[in-house]
Amino acid sequence: MEYKMPPGRNRMMNRLARNHLWLLIGCFLLLLIVSSLLCHYYLSDVSSFSVGPVHRSRSKLDHSDDLDHLKSSDLKGQIEELRAIKASVNNELRQLEGKRQQLQVEISKFHIQAESFREEQDSMEKELKQTKLSLEQLKLEQEEIANHFMPVLKAPEKILSSESITDTLSPPKFSSLCRMHSCFDYSRCSLLSGFPVFVYDTSNYFSLLLIDKFIKESVSSAFKSNPYVTTDPLEACVFVVLLGENAAGLNDKDLEQLLTNLPHWNGDGRNHILVNLPRTEKTFDMFGGIRTGRAIIAQSSFVETVFREKFDIVLPPSFSRSDGDSWDELSPLSPIRRKYFASFMGQFWSADNKVFDMNTNLNLPSETFQGRQLHLANDAEELIILETVIVQNLKHMKFTSKDNVFLQFVCDNNMALGFKGEWGLCADGSKRSDILKQSTFALIISPANFSIISTTVFQARLYESLKNGAIPVIIGDYTELPFSEILDWRRAVIALPKPRITELHFFLRTLSDNNIAEYKRHGRMMWETYFGTSKKIITTLLSVLRTRLQIPPIPIADEPSPGVFNTSFVPLTFEPASQGLETDELLGPVEAPFASVKFRENFTSYIHLENYNHPGDPFHLYPFTPFEKVLPSEAKFLGSGYGFRPINKGEGGSGKEFSESLGGDLPREQFTVVMLTYEREAVMISAVQRLKGLPYLNKVIVIWNNPSPPSADLRWPNIRVPVHVIKAAKNSLNNRFLPFDAIETEAILSIDDDAHLRHDEIVFGFRVWREERDRIVGFPGRFHAWDLKNKSWLYNSNYSCELSMVLTGAAFFHKYYAYLYSYVMPQAIRNKVDEYMNCEDIAMNFLVSHITRKPPVKVTSRWTFRCPGCPQTLSNDSSHFEERHHCINFFVTVYGYMPLLYTQFRVDSVLFKTRIPHDKQKCFKFI
Repeated sequence: MEYKMPPGRNRMMNRLARNHLWLLIGCFLLLLIVSSLLCHYYLSDVSSFSVGPVHRSRSKLDHSDDLDHLKSSDLKGQIEELRAIKASVNNELRQLEGKRQQLQVEISKFHIQAESFREEQDSMEKELKQTKLSLEQLKLEQEEIANHFMPVLKAPEKILSSESITDTLSPPKFSSLCRMHSCFDYSRCSLLSGFPVFVYDTSNYFSLLLIDKFIKESVSSAFKSNPYVTTDPLEACVFVVLLGENAAGLNDKDLEQLLTNLPHWNGDGRNHILVNLPRTEKTFDMFGGIRTGRAIIAQSSFVETVFREKFDIVLPPSFSRSDGDSWDELSPLSPIRRKYFASFMGQFWSADNKVFDMNTNLNLPSETFQGRQLHLANDAEELIILETVIVQNLKHMKFTSKDNVFLQFVCDNNMALGFKGEWGLCADGSKRSDILKQSTFALIISPANFSIISTTVFQARLYESLKNGAIPVIIGDYTELPFSEILDWRRAVIALPKPRITELHFFLRTLSDNNIAEYKRHGRMMWETYFGTSKKIITTLLSVLRTRLQIPPIPIADEPSPGVFNTSFVPLTFEPASQGLETDELLGPVEAPFASVKFRENFTSYIHLENYNHPGDPFHLYPFTPFEKVLPSEAKFLGSGYGFRPINKGEGGSGKEFSESLGGDLPREQFTVVMLTYEREAVMISAVQRLKGLPYLNKVIVIWNNPSPPSADLRWPNIRVPVHVIKAAKNSLNNRFLPFDAIETEAILSIDDDAHLRHDEIVFGFRVWREERDRIVGFPGRFHAWDLKNKSWLYNSNYSCELSMVLTGAAFFHKYYAYLYSYVMPQAIRNKVDEYMNCEDIAMNFLVSHITRKPPVKVTSRWTFRCPGCPQTLSNDSSHFEERHHCINFFVTVYGYMPLLYTQFRVDSVLFKTRIPHDKQKCFKFI
């Protein structure tokens, strides 16, 4: 049964339910408010606690019992108070963070200072080590100097004495007995005098004598440019008198009076040189009947009764220009064997000064010379008989041999230039030259009168033979050749006694092509160096006398090299164990870098007459040359150890010991890097930077070829050696080889700024150069090839089994060759380099091969260099190779032959791919 609630009670229950609901809602809202306040309080309290204990006033919120009494205004104030507390805490946190950062900065500074102190300590330890090493080296050098005689290794200095000169000479009984010790006053020419020469003004003293205009002007010009000439006669060592033909018909007494009236003749003409330089074949001996006293006579014509051996001087005729290069007057040396095997043109002058026709003379037996006692022929018949025998034998050689021989014993229209007793020249000089240019040998018959040792005609034949590339064959070995005191004529001339006329052809046939080529080459060198111009003749004349007096030549001049722009002169920092890039413990030397010893042969250079008989420059003294004398191996240990640093004190060794010995087993020295740059600043800076730490490097020379200066912000890297930047006078590739005075070492490493070489490659190349000092030693190989079609030479850069050139873009060479390239090599070659802006490397290879007759030395397998990031280079020009073809052929024309030589030789390291003990180090691991 269902129960029903009364209506009134039901309404009451509904009202109560609604009241309870509102009460619950109110309680819930109150709970939310209280919980929010408590959370904010506790969060603030926790934040404050994390920072540190903070003393604060007690809040009403600490007591839950007070929450009921909390008003909204109090709650807002409390919140503001909490915000202030938070802001205060944040400020304190920021201050603490700032202090922490300051402490960290100070700590970093202390770390930097500590590192600086450590570096300073290392530096001081290195300096101390270097100082100790320097002291050891000084002690060693002092010991060397104390135990051994040390020569004066410097250029001669000019020291003149102001004291009066006394007559210490004992006059000879006759002037014909004059020799240097009896007729020359040495007291005026000390070793330190500098060889001052005073030249008389011919217009003031010899107006009555006719001097050829060319001779007068050219000789005067030669003396004016000569470094030994002085205008002060009081300091003069010798006095030069230039004479000519006796045009006024003065008698011997008048000529003698002219000489004795010279202001410095001093009664007997001591220290005077009477120069009679011939210009034509008609020049005669003007001193035959004149008393010249103690004066030295220099001319072409001499008779035995006048010529005083090692006192008077035989001169060549001056038929060429006054000065300058003379290569364009010379004939090429090739072909080695020419159309005519031998040639002769001339006509005999009898004793009565009549031209004699040998073709009309009676036939004499060819055995006339055999068993015949040759003597002074005084009568015409004897002269003719002797010369007829020579002619008959020459004709016999012509008609019996298979060789083509050109002989002419009668001149056209009987026009022969000469004097009695000699073979006169046929008047047509151009025809003589044409025949000589086609002749392998040029026959020169000495004067029939044996008392005549030289005539102008005889000297003219010799002069023309050398000039036209025909080997002079002198029949009659009693003649005197020009400058024979210093020149070794055996290298250029064949001289046979007249009794050997029957064996002449046999003897000449024994000469191989190699011998013939060397005779021609040496004869050309002698003509070009000593006979080619009037200036060279005068220079050689003075050199003969200077050599007699043991006075050295003047030192060669270095090219000034003032530093310009913002050059970085870095103080030299020595690091005995500098590392090379990409090397295997490549150690440097144990000594600091220093310059090469200069002028090893200063006052003793006159001893070596080889200087006069070798291509180069015999007229100057060089600080060093690549032709060094070699001592026996034991000498450096037994009395001659100065300057030597044997490897491991002589015990030898592998890589480590090898690298520590500066210069190895030869006198100590480093090398200088020379770079030439043009509009490639970044490339150049990178190239210099790569040299940092390079062993044996003494200095870096940068030749600034760009006409505009470098940028203002350009800074040169510190590579621990000086970097010297030189502003070139003009943009020329020849500047690469200027002998700058800043280059103090013998060895020069010429390197392009885009050539990338490892340090071990450079050091290896330097080591090889030290054993081949007279050659170019480098990396890129090239060769000259024969053009079959055009019969000329081509430049070739292809890979080949042989080479003849090493490019100077990465090569070592001796500074001596820089002097020769800039001052001695024909100017035409340097002009061609400037014209093409090319070929300077080819020119240097030509020069060195011409001097040494050796090919260059190639090291390692490198054949070329690549620089993909570099700007445009000269070698990328399409005309580059065509110009190099032209250069080679032009240089051959200048030299008269091709001096380059082929080689299949390449140098690699000794211990490369060699197994050695683990405790040893290879010399060059990658080479």
